Amino acid sequence: MIEALLSEGDRALRDEVRRFVADEVPAELVRAMDADQVHYPRDYVAALGRANLLGLRFPRQWGGRGLGWTSEIVALEEIGVLGASLACLYSLPSIVGEALWRFGSDDQRARYLRPMLAGDKTCAEALTEPRGGSDFFGATCRAVRDGDGYLLSGQKRFVVGAEGADFFLVYARSSDDPDPHRRISLFLVDRGPGVKVEHLYGLMGTRGGGAGRIVFSDARVPLANRVGAEGAGGEIFNRMMIPERMTSAAGVCGTARAALEVAARYSTKRKAFGKTIDRFEGVSFRIADAVSELDAARALTYAAARTVDSDRDARRLVSEAKKVATENAWAIVNHAMQVMGGIGYTDVFPIERLLRDTRLALIWTGTNEIMNLLIQHEYYAELGAAKPHQRDVERDAAHGEMAAEKVFE
Repeated sequence: MIEALLSEGDRALRDEVRRFVADEVPAELVRAMDADQVHYPRDYVAALGRANLLGLRFPRQWGGRGLGWTSEIVALEEIGVLGASLACLYSLPSIVGEALWRFGSDDQRARYLRPMLAGDKTCAEALTEPRGGSDFFGATCRAVRDGDGYLLSGQKRFVVGAEGADFFLVYARSSDDPDPHRRISLFLVDRGPGVKVEHLYGLMGTRGGGAGRIVFSDARVPLANRVGAEGAGGEIFNRMMIPERMTSAAGVCGTARAALEVAARYSTKRKAFGKTIDRFEGVSFRIADAVSELDAARALTYAAARTVDSDRDARRLVSEAKKVATENAWAIVNHAMQVMGGIGYTDVFPIERLLRDTRLALIWTGTNEIMNLLIQHEYYAELGAAKPHQRDVERDAAHGEMAAEKVFE
């Protein structure tokens, strides 16, 4: 079914990324990351850049390929087969690049977007703070104007790439404007004086991406590194919901597909009571459920991508894709483990790692409860039947307060 949704160019791109995954990403790297022996795979990001696979949808003049979201979803699904950490690191240039391409200056694109897409500079996104995850406009990290720049102070946590990124995309409170939507600004912050990684997190899964807590202590940020106008952080993040959630949906489709294929192939070889276990409906029906759930997740994700590419309002579909894809992926990996039985619970096969990785997808880039909030809000608005309390939802949630980003809360 998915083949019918792909152009000839998309299929060629899929095959190109599959070759990259097979030839350029050693199994030893995946295992070392999961064992916390590698904290940040910089060589992997550099290899993606050399292959011109980062930020595919950005213009060629800045290092992309000028493709659409559908093509990027094709590529990310293939990367997702490797698990959540490598898929997340692949996604970050797309997410950070969205802010630079949509709201940045040509100078910022030249200094950050182009080298980032070439794999020469690595990036991370810093949103969540110790005081809260989804409360975007309650940020306490402060950017105080000081001459021709700002002094940045505060903390961000659960930042993927904290250990290895060369620069950070940081949302910080830049004023005490009575309107909370005008208090936040966005900054490009280079690793350097006043920027310290104080803690790397021990994670259940999604390991090896350098996730940590960052402390900013009067870190100087030049005025030229503010993205957009002062106070435009909320508006920018409202747009950033698209790459945040599209990449989450696409990555887990690849992870789920990998688990399903491992379990299905295993079921054709494992014997019980004199025949292979795929002959038992208790097994084969789980495979059928998993196939259906994967097709549904992929179809919705591709529909959302096509909608974004057509410049239509995709807020509801993007939220649905993130919710359905992550919940279906979680179900699929559990089906796979059940089919494989005890051996699936060991590290002989990658199922247990994919299970640990997939669990996070229901939390990051906005919890699925936040997705429900957005979906019902958009649906009632489409009906012209918004409930009285929906005015508050529209003011807060639909404009960014749900910002649980490429982090873990």
